[in-house]
Amino acid sequence: MPRRANDGDGQSGHVPSRGRCHLYVLPCAWEDLCKLGFSRDPLARMEALHPRFFEFFDLGRGMLVETDTVAEARAFETRLRRELVAHNAPAPLTIRAQAGGHREWYRGAATLLATATDALGEQGYRVHAPLRPWLRDALLQRSDRLYSWAEAMLSPDELQGLAGWTPAQQRVLDALDAWAAMELDPAPVLPPTVRTWHQRLRGA
Repeated sequence: MPRRANDGDGQSGHVPSRGRCHLYVLPCAWEDLCKLGFSRDPLARMEALHPRFFEFFDLGRGMLVETDTVAEARAFETRLRRELVAHNAPAPLTIRAQAGGHREWYRGAATLLATATDALGEQGYRVHAPLRPWLRDALLQRSDRLYSWAEAMLSPDELQGLAGWTPAQQRVLDALDAWAAMELDPAPVLPPTVRTWHQRLRGA
């Protein structure tokens, strides 16, 4: 269920300093480009950056480093940004501008970032790499919200295919395709009307 979540949760105002946070490294699937940042909700951050993050990013090479506080994750990100100045690159054009995802992109830095992440793991920080197992668990943890979100997103006309193809339909499809990409079946946690719409759409 996409929602806006910028680097460090980039919400305007105060970011809570306590509680689990993650440094993330998200390599693009089709070019030597990585996004670096930190977030208390990496899944929401990925969704905010690209609606089909599960295709856009190479989840097999993506990494998360789990920290106890935002301050720790922010400090790691700041240090790495300073070390990677020579690798700065513009953001891909398909990244959502409203997500604030135009900064902290690096070209040719994948090996350096992997080495830095491995070093944090050796220091005792929990590293999630590759990303698929973590993402699978994150989606399952949010499954109770999928029912009400999907039900609220689509009107009766959209469910019956009478409204043409709408942005709301695309958002729901992207969310359900993320489940499929993680080899999860969303059908059991969908409203019957949305389940029927999705099955008809996918020819099931």
